[in-house]
Amino acid sequence: MATCLCEAFFDDVAIATVQVLEYLKCEVAFPDGQTCCGQPAFNAGDWASSRRVVRHCLKVFAGEEPVVVPSGSCAAMIFHGALLEFEEEKDLEEVRQLAGRTWEVADFIVNGLGVDEWPGKFPASVAFHRSCHSRGTDSGPATLRLLESIEGLDLRPFGEAEQCCGFGGTFSVTFPSISAAMGKLKLEHALKENPDCLISGDMGCLLHLGGLAEKGGTPVPTRHVIQVLRDALRNGGLIS
Repeated sequence: MATCLCEAFFDDVAIATVQVLEYLKCEVAFPDGQTCCGQPAFNAGDWASSRRVVRHCLKVFAGEEPVVVPSGSCAAMIFHGALLEFEEEKDLEEVRQLAGRTWEVADFIVNGLGVDEWPGKFPASVAFHRSCHSRGTDSGPATLRLLESIEGLDLRPFGEAEQCCGFGGTFSVTFPSISAAMGKLKLEHALKENPDCLISGDMGCLLHLGGLAEKGGTPVPTRHVIQVLRDALRNGGLIS
């Protein structure tokens, strides 16, 4: 599942996901017709619209194969889709079945495929932002396990690590001042550690933080976790 943000802003994240999974000997299928996980409507309280989007998701990703998502936020929406209280019991069962085989990509690599260490090199210092939507899942610990194992990667912890970046999808549109203030606080702590780049498993967070940093005159490169894994393979001569 490539997600809306891959399509609109982060096409290389989708490409990197395929490259990494193929390096791990996975056969990757990209179903035509996929659109959205339904989260924007869900967060806005428009459950009727969200149910329609989720039903479309069920059709597009029907089957038994794992569904791998380069977004903790979108994966979390699939995990919790049953909260939509579908009128038909069969819809609810299908949502639960899809949730049971949906993975955030780092979680899939570590806990689905059993990869404990990542090969290659990434000679840079990085600050890792753990998104709110990945809390309570195995995505954060899985990401840290991979990052900490990469040769040359200097992982720099920073203060207020569990603080939200302030994006929150439609929250940033409805409450822009609060959203920006939260993002600036997060950036202040992260940039104190002078990282070469800021990374996350959620593209919404990267879009928000990267934009605030550039607007504030302190631009910092942003990378998705899967791009770091792909680039480590490239730097190590393991993929072209």
